[in-house]
Amino acid sequence: MTRFRRIAGERGAVAVEFALLLPVLVLLVFGIFEFGRVYNAQISITNAAREGARYMAIHNNAPPAKTVAVNAAPSLSPALVAANVTVSPLECVAGSSVTVTVNYSFDFLTGYFGSTIPLTGKGVMQCGG
Repeated sequence: MTRFRRIAGERGAVAVEFALLLPVLVLLVFGIFEFGRVYNAQISITNAAREGARYMAIHNNAPPAKTVAVNAAPSLSPALVAANVTVSPLECVAGSSVTVTVNYSFDFLTGYFGSTIPLTGKGVMQCGG
């Protein structure tokens, strides 16, 4: 049976290679983590805009439509506020479309990719009359 002998010049080479590769691996893991959080927030604000547009198309009342949009995204942190929601047009006429747009500033946790990123969700529904 052959035994492996360590050559004196290769001692500690694995530790050095790991130390060189570790920052890249950490950046990759944090990048995956932050991408997942941003994707989740984008889905949440798009859903909130769609719910607000649905409410506006059925009930033709803009202030409650903003409240419905805000309440449709409870998982966002910091929370969505009515000032981030715009309804256009404010009067829903049968046969026309209503658009609800949600603007949100997403805060990164790690800071590797900047501090914030603007996200926009848009929902469009045809007015029911």
